[in-house]
Order: sequence, then structure tokens, then C-alpha cells
Amino acid sequence: MASFMKLVVSNYNEILESTKDPMVDEWPLMSSPGPVLLILGFYLLFVLKIGPKMMESRPPFQLTNVLIMYNGIQVLFSIWLASLAVKADFLNLIFTKVCSSSAISDKNHQTMLTTAAWWYFFSKIIELLDTVFFVLRKKQNQVTFLHVYHHTITAFFSWCYLKLLPGEQGLLIGFLNASVHIVMYSYYLIAALGPQYRKYLWWKKYMTWIQLVQFCLMLVYLMWILAMDCPLPKALTYFFVTNVIIFLYLFSDFYRKAYKKEKIMKKQT
Repeated sequence: MASFMKLVVSNYNEILESTKDPMVDEWPLMSSPGPVLLILGFYLLFVLKIGPKMMESRPPFQLTNVLIMYNGIQVLFSIWLASLAVKADFLNLIFTKVCSSSAISDKNHQTMLTTAAWWYFFSKIIELLDTVFFVLRKKQNQVTFLHVYHHTITAFFSWCYLKLLPGEQGLLIGFLNASVHIVMYSYYLIAALGPQYRKYLWWKKYMTWIQLVQFCLMLVYLMWILAMDCPLPKALTYFFVTNVIIFLYLFSDFYRKAYKKEKIMKKQT
């Protein structure tokens, strides 16, 4: 039994060392977990305690120009992030090479993967501003458990993925998420332009459907990786599966409650 455990640990360490890029430690916010934990700690403190208390006796900030610029930049940034996965030839990789050890040992591809992963992580840090803007505009009803959990966990585990256990699984996950964010921030951009543009926002409830479809595609892909016994870090795959299932439940619950509330309001009118 002891020799078996040593073999497992040895294989795990070999995969870890072959997939991890040592240059990552020199990148911003990547030398230790301290900076990202500090950012997330302040984020939670502000959006749950300090911010609402600060805004209690103040009128809401309008932030119209800020939101237009922010959401416009996010749309362009999400398009660019999705293009990184396309440049990495992710479709060919995940469908023809994902179970090939040659894909894992390709150093040039690893460098491309980790670079894209850092920008993805950086985008998750920037997206914390979504909640900050809700608080400053006194939209505290939108600061839900789902919203805060989603932003916090995604930012933290994007860091963990890049720092501890990068893998090709992340390419499809990142591409799908960036694609969904193109749609989501386009919606927010149109909404920020003013009431006269609300007639173009009839597709609001379908954004949650898009999120759910995204998670279903991720889950199918991850289960396929496990079924094929691909030589990728299984710990990472199991983490992705667990988190995707949690998000599926939370987003489904949100959709059910929102849709039910909408139906009740329609009946009352």
C-alpha cells in the first residue's frame, strides 16, 4: 500500500512539474496567495459591510459614463480573451489531442496556456467591480449570495489554477466563459446607455439560460475527459466538475425564483 501511494504521489508531482510554468511566480499577484486573498477580503468587507453602511445616508451614484466605459471595455476584453483560446487552436486540442501526452509536453503550448490563464485571472479581479458598482448605485438587492459567491470563488480558483495546477481543461472553460461575458456585458452596456434603449433588452431572462447552457457544456466535456481517462491533472478536473455542479444548482435556483416572481407579477397586473 505504501509503495502504491508513493507511485501515485510521484506521478502526480511529475504531471504537476511538467504542466506548471515557473515564470508564473514572477507575474503580478502570483508570487504568493497573500495579495489575492487581501483583494478578495477587502472586496467582501466592502460589498457586504462597509459599502452599504457608507451609502445608507447618501444618494446613489449615477456612474452613467463610468458604466458605459467599463462595460464597453469588458466586451472588448472578453472578445480578446476568447480569441486567445482560438489562437491556441483549442478546438483541435480538446477534441483530438487532449488525451495525448504530446499536448501536455509541448512547452510552447504551455506558455500560451499560462499566459492566457493569467489574463483570465486578471479579468476575474477586474470583474469584482461589478459588485462595487451595485453597492455605489444602492442596488443592494442585486448583491445576492449567488453573485458574491460566483465572483469570489471564480477569482480565487483562477489564481489557484494558474499557480498550482494548470491544465488544458481550462482552455474550453475559459473560452465558454469569455463568450458568455461578451453577451452579458453587451447587455449591461446597452442598459447603461439609458431608458430609451430598454426596448432592446427583451432578452434579459435568456442570459441565465446562456449561463446554464455554458455550465452543461462544461460538465459534458469534463465528464468525457474522466471517462476517457486522459493524462491530465484529475484533481483539476474533479474541482471543475464540483464547481460547475454548484453553479448549475445556484443559477437554476435563481432562474426558477426569478421566473416564478415574474409570472406572479404578470398575473397581478
